[in-house]
Amino acid sequence: MNIILFESAYIRQSLLPLTYTRPIAALRVGILTIAEKWRNILNASTSFATEKYLSQKFPLHLVDENYCLSGSILPDSQFVEAITRLKSGQVLKKNGKVIAAFLNKEEAKVFFQDPNARHAEAREYTNDLTSIENLCQIFQYNSQQIRADYALITKGRQSAIIEDQHTIVYGNENIFLEEGVQITAAILNASNGPIYLGKGAVIHEGAIVKGPFALCEGGHVNMGAKIRGDVTIGPYSKVGGEVSNSVIFSNSNKGHDGFLGASVIGEWCNLGADTNTSNLKNNYASVKLWNYNSKNYQDTGLQFCGLIMGDHSKCGINTMFNTGTVVGVSANIFGAGFPRNFVPSFAWGGSAGFSTFARDKALEVAKAVMQRRNQQFDQREADILQHIFASSTEERAWERKNP
Repeated sequence: MNIILFESAYIRQSLLPLTYTRPIAALRVGILTIAEKWRNILNASTSFATEKYLSQKFPLHLVDENYCLSGSILPDSQFVEAITRLKSGQVLKKNGKVIAAFLNKEEAKVFFQDPNARHAEAREYTNDLTSIENLCQIFQYNSQQIRADYALITKGRQSAIIEDQHTIVYGNENIFLEEGVQITAAILNASNGPIYLGKGAVIHEGAIVKGPFALCEGGHVNMGAKIRGDVTIGPYSKVGGEVSNSVIFSNSNKGHDGFLGASVIGEWCNLGADTNTSNLKNNYASVKLWNYNSKNYQDTGLQFCGLIMGDHSKCGINTMFNTGTVVGVSANIFGAGFPRNFVPSFAWGGSAGFSTFARDKALEVAKAVMQRRNQQFDQREADILQHIFASSTEERAWERKNP
């Protein structure tokens, strides 16, 4: 089976800055990315119909028979059944918008030019769907998605054994270890939700971990960390301090003390020691968050909302983020005080003001960071960041004042 994950331009814009550097379906919610969920459930290959500047890294692969699915939808059993019952040439709609189609190669080429064009064989999907359509839903749905992914990944499999005699375990039946996991003198409490530890993951001395929790392949929970549940740490990321209801994508570091709550951190990010995020306003009012569609702050309706940080962004030691802060791609934040609630891509500075992080310098940093993890910063990566630098110029208001 060949699955192609397409996207709505409006939803994609709503999920910036995280979708600056990836298709919607490459977002991680729970243990797996959306694309990985489909790949596992349907035992299928997946590819992406996404923005042209991302297509070299995330290519589209067409074959004679293609299941085209909206990349923002999280799979469930009813939707999976509806997809597998589609006949060639049929389209599935929800509230007038196409959510799935079963098409041959030529039909698919036409479809991706306008997925919502009139279709002769369109059926309406009447069941409820869960879809990632705004940034907050990533951490909002993380608990349920850890549980769903845990059931999917571990079905019919045997967990590795926790061998360390000084590690305290509660709810051992809800804990799954892949090969090569190392745990030393930690506390794991899976009484209220599963704990999944990926291949080669490490939990260091004195860490306290409460489920639902996912530590993906090669990830680290550092000494004395406090993981309060509903948390995902992506592949090869490292986390310390206190973390609650947050998702950290791959190859990022929050290695030191400090609080992170109701937040999403992209790839190749680094939070300096004692960085803290506020996820609750002093007056308990609902949090407003920057929206790239409206180019303004919008009420999330949520009491808890912390930090959203795009790929390759960094902050210095003791950085303090206000409730509901959005940081773009390749921003560098430092200095005393609270930076503004919206930090544009390629910003350099902090509460005292920002200048532009020079494109070539930002690319040098990205290359150095990736090389430390034995990852290649190739032309595809450079082209993506250069495109984002150019397309995000409008965000950097100071450039218009000081051309």
